[in-house]
Amino acid sequence: MAFFVRIKPEAKIMFTETHQPRFSETDALGHINNTVVPIWFEAARIPVFEIFNPTQDLNNWNLIIAKIDVSFLAQMGYQQPVEIRSHISKIGNSSFNVLQEVWQNEQRVAWGECVMVKFDYDNNKSSKITAEEAEKLRAHLVNKDKLIA
Repeated sequence: MAFFVRIKPEAKIMFTETHQPRFSETDALGHINNTVVPIWFEAARIPVFEIFNPTQDLNNWNLIIAKIDVSFLAQMGYQQPVEIRSHISKIGNSSFNVLQEVWQNEQRVAWGECVMVKFDYDNNKSSKITAEEAEKLRAHLVNKDKLIA
């Protein structure tokens, strides 16, 4: 059984992943450890990575993460699946924000946002997001204030 199962984006607004928490992801109190959520978020960003590097070739990798914030809203438990929803909340010239949510039992239990930068490793500097890449990102653009309200 796969660790993550990709589900088709709902209404072309977001990417979703469903995950069954593993026992090893719990803390001494039986809750999902807070260090696990950023790992789930990274795995759920694969469809976003594919916009910039469809083959996921590490020799041609062109993204870096500049910042990540996570807010925890409720406890997460071991035996119930979680859904990770990934959206684009901002698009700039060389960077974009990925807003992600964790849902469990029909309740948002955590959310986070990261800043991703398109990066040219050969020249060690950011590079411009192409019109085609921006168009693909815009298909998943949401209003952060309305979503997180």
